[in-house]
Amino acid sequence: MTASFPRARLAATSSLVLLQPTPLCNLDCGYCYLPDRDLVRVMSDEVADAVARTVGSWSERHPVTVLWHGGEPLATGVRRLAGLLDRFPSGRGHPVRHAVQTNATLIDEAWCRLFRERGIEVSVSIDGPRPGPGPGSGSGSGRVDRGGRDSTARALRGVGLLKEHGIAFGAIAVVSDPSPGRAAELHQWFTALGCRVLGVNLMERKGLNTRAVHDDENVAEFWAALAACGRADPRMRLRDVEHARRYVRAELAGTAGQWAGQPVDPLPMVTWDGQVVPVGPDLAGFSSARHGRFTVGDVRDHGLAGCLARAEDTPWVAEALAGIDACRAGCTLFAYCRGGQAANKYFETGRLDVTETVFCRNSRQLLMEGLMRDAERTAGRTAGP
Repeated sequence: MTASFPRARLAATSSLVLLQPTPLCNLDCGYCYLPDRDLVRVMSDEVADAVARTVGSWSERHPVTVLWHGGEPLATGVRRLAGLLDRFPSGRGHPVRHAVQTNATLIDEAWCRLFRERGIEVSVSIDGPRPGPGPGSGSGSGRVDRGGRDSTARALRGVGLLKEHGIAFGAIAVVSDPSPGRAAELHQWFTALGCRVLGVNLMERKGLNTRAVHDDENVAEFWAALAACGRADPRMRLRDVEHARRYVRAELAGTAGQWAGQPVDPLPMVTWDGQVVPVGPDLAGFSSARHGRFTVGDVRDHGLAGCLARAEDTPWVAEALAGIDACRAGCTLFAYCRGGQAANKYFETGRLDVTETVFCRNSRQLLMEGLMRDAERTAGRTAGP
């Protein structure tokens, strides 16, 4: 018998809030999806205060992480970002933690002191030992500055400073050429670098970037090889592999089905100018002909909790929730992917209520296929002749 669930609804709170202190970025990566990355603007105290009030309230119920995301957050400047951090409570019953996603090229001694003093978790965007996906066919360096110069050496200098100061860091790598060899290369390089946790984003069609990976066999083998590397050398956690394995364990325990009926976790993004994007944070800064700007209002007018409360009555959010319902009705992996990513649906198809995307195939279905291949090969070696 097929389980019956109520229609998708947003949860009232979130354990993760994304804040864009500035849309500005000092790099000009060939695969970047962000709009307005040459716009010199900085979040005001009023915007931060409006978010902080809700975050403080939520921390009475559960821990909250505030992820400073850009643009390049460090382009805000040490003093200004420290001032924004000062607007937030330490937590009321549960901690309020801060994290930053950075390209690491601007890290210096002052930034390291701030990270240490405030306990800020650091994740570095860097693509590994070879240049990342560049313009055109995907060859050449994608992580370049505005003069077209590769940024890897500067990012590594920043990582070196983090290590000198004893600051643990994770990393996110964009991959345009998945293969078993690439997986092994990345795992070895990031492990040697001292990375604590690695996330992999296969290049996807999103925002200003119109290219994506279309190579099912190599994608599946990439994930299989990455999983095998992680088993052989578990010093570095693998974000995507761990997520998939948690789902598999829940399926084996018979508990995964319970996830399907849970409210949808919002992933609210608040832009530098106070606009709230409650789902699909990568939609921030974009508009559609049918829906207008992807926002549910200004956080200064309604508060973050108020914006989430009115989100389901906003047509574009309602369309995104209808897409989640469609995924739940038709996808056997719904409890794993929870309806996919609204931004990928929109940028791939122009709608938010569709189901399968290239993103969900590459980063969910083929990831699961890769894990199954790795498990079968491991079982075969264990069984012997």
